[in-house]
Amino acid sequence: MTRPVDVQERASSSLWDRYKAILESVRRTSDSTGKNSSSASVLAVSKTRSINEIGALAQLGQTDFGENYVSEAIPKIIEFSSHSMNWHFIGTVQSNKTKPIAQHFDWVQSVDREHIAWRLNEARRNCGAIGPLNVCIQVNIDDESTKSGVSIGFLPDLVQRVQEMPYLRLRGLMAIPRMQSNPENSRSAFSNLYELFQSLKPAASDCWDTLSMGMTSDYQIAIEEGSTMVRLGTALFGPRA
Repeated sequence: MTRPVDVQERASSSLWDRYKAILESVRRTSDSTGKNSSSASVLAVSKTRSINEIGALAQLGQTDFGENYVSEAIPKIIEFSSHSMNWHFIGTVQSNKTKPIAQHFDWVQSVDREHIAWRLNEARRNCGAIGPLNVCIQVNIDDESTKSGVSIGFLPDLVQRVQEMPYLRLRGLMAIPRMQSNPENSRSAFSNLYELFQSLKPAASDCWDTLSMGMTSDYQIAIEEGSTMVRLGTALFGPRA
């Protein structure tokens, strides 16, 4: 007699199927483009997701998780403090949140002002011997007035300023292009960001290795245009409850 499969087992199996399919899709798409020497990495966007959901994905081997809200993220980071996990802050950085972000996160992908970078640097300086904070500069690639990110014209200067901060390790660029009904329409924005990433590389540090672009709806196009890291939520966890 076949044993009934309970809800938790079905959910675990579904998660594994999605995760395996995403990793294969990312690997296959990365192999099809000659822009990067290795496969793009996957950042699991875990905002609003439960401890159990994050833990289940971590058990499958996922190590990098992204959060948008400090108050929601810190309890999760503390819960998994004994695990080998990397936590990325990907939301808008408010001045009054720079201290807890610098204390608890491994990465900040959304630095868009010198003032914010300086505050993160000073907060990280006071964290003891935990090493520099990895950061990406967020670029407003489509020059949207309602979206965070440094404009392209001010990007080279901000890159230089952040490089001078000893408690930050500048890793690259991040962007969220304009929302498109057809993901193919984001290709030019991804291509432009890749060109910016490449053009700034000679002046940047030897840690300049991260181009974070692409989400659930358009990650394959982003990888084809040179992304080294895609930020996926629904594609990994499934629809939110």
